[in-house]
Amino acid sequence: MFKGLIGRKVGMTQIFDDEGVACPVTVIEAGPCYVTQIKTKEKDGYSSVQIGFEEVKPKRLTKGQLGHLERNELPPLRILREFRTKSPEVAEGDVLDVEVFELGERVDVVGTSKGRGFAGVMKRHHFSGGPITHGQSDRQRSPGSLAAGTTPGRVFKGKKGPGRMGNERVTSSNVRVMLVDPERNLIAVDGSVPGPKGGIVIIKAARKH
Repeated sequence: MFKGLIGRKVGMTQIFDDEGVACPVTVIEAGPCYVTQIKTKEKDGYSSVQIGFEEVKPKRLTKGQLGHLERNELPPLRILREFRTKSPEVAEGDVLDVEVFELGERVDVVGTSKGRGFAGVMKRHHFSGGPITHGQSDRQRSPGSLAAGTTPGRVFKGKKGPGRMGNERVTSSNVRVMLVDPERNLIAVDGSVPGPKGGIVIIKAARKH
């Protein structure tokens, strides 16, 4: 069975299990999502299911986007995402909600981490910094020496240094579903997930068990 949803991160809270232990959870408003397209290996070269989320005014979309959705008599949808799958077991036009996932099931949650802007090596890579004493005056938070001398005479690509931090695609793997509320389209997963409140996340079946 196809398991995949798009949603918005609501925020974090805690719920209590049967033994009275408080569990931190992230609440996600997921779905309803519409199956907008099914791609097959024979026609498209690979198998996937494309779903859409969040209805908007038609003027917010291009004519091409509207025509793509009107093929299956679907409303204007802001966000479209593809999920690779070998056996879709859904049809174009179907509606998916949080009931595709079960309580206690393991899922992967994909989101975009918070952007931190330009950051130094201590914040970005957890460098220890330079010594605070022994005559040090302005090197306390600097990375120090980066490369060797004449050979190779350059800094290797990929060397850790200052730069833009965050705003990257991050996956929280193998997290447990702690709550499923079909009436309010809410699903809660154990622990934290990437991104700010209101950020778009993708929920799919866990790849690692």
